[in-house]
Amino acid sequence: MVSWIISRLVVIIFGTLYPAYYSYKAVKSKDIKEYVKWMMYWIIFALFTTAETFTDLFLCWFPFYYELKIAFIAWLLSPYTKGSSLLYRKFVHPTLSSKEKEIDDCLVQAKDRSYDALVHFGKRGLNVAATAAVMAASKGQGALSERLRSFSMQDLSTIRGDSSSPVPPPVTVRTSSKQSKPKTSRSVSESTSSSVCSCCSVCRILRGKENELHSMCRVVFTGSLTSVEK
Repeated sequence: MVSWIISRLVVIIFGTLYPAYYSYKAVKSKDIKEYVKWMMYWIIFALFTTAETFTDLFLCWFPFYYELKIAFIAWLLSPYTKGSSLLYRKFVHPTLSSKEKEIDDCLVQAKDRSYDALVHFGKRGLNVAATAAVMAASKGQGALSERLRSFSMQDLSTIRGDSSSPVPPPVTVRTSSKQSKPKTSRSVSESTSSSVCSCCSVCRILRGKENELHSMCRVVFTGSLTSVEK
């Protein structure tokens, strides 16, 4: 784990940032020699990064693997060994020079095929999107028409129901004068008779009380007269 961290730091700092700064200085000073030197380094470093992606997956168990990576970066950058220039001149440049035409043809074909594939998939995507939009619009229109139709049928049914329902005729109550008069006369006679009867009973009670008072007064008066005579 420690060796992996150290190797990553060495690759980032000494393998990427340091050459990038000196490449900037070579471009700024317009020095052809330095410019060619760092261009060769970047070509070798690109191949190293591509190979590193696979070797980290399959050769990380190898003893001193990360230490060998650190040593390789130091060998590429060293002004004494000039590893990047050596690898480029001995292996990369002859190989690319012999395969340059084939590589160019493959790149042109890949570019054309990628463009055709992009156009093809773009057209298919547009067709799928257009058909989906049309289907969604048709479904929405059908649902809207069905809803409006249901609304219109409900309105027609309510209108028919309102027109077919009969209006009940007004109810008039007719009372004959012949029947109303005897009822009123009977009620008046009953009320007068009840009032007379109640008055007669009260009068009888009062008269009885009055007679009793008169008799008591007579007794008291006769008693007083007898006492005076004696």
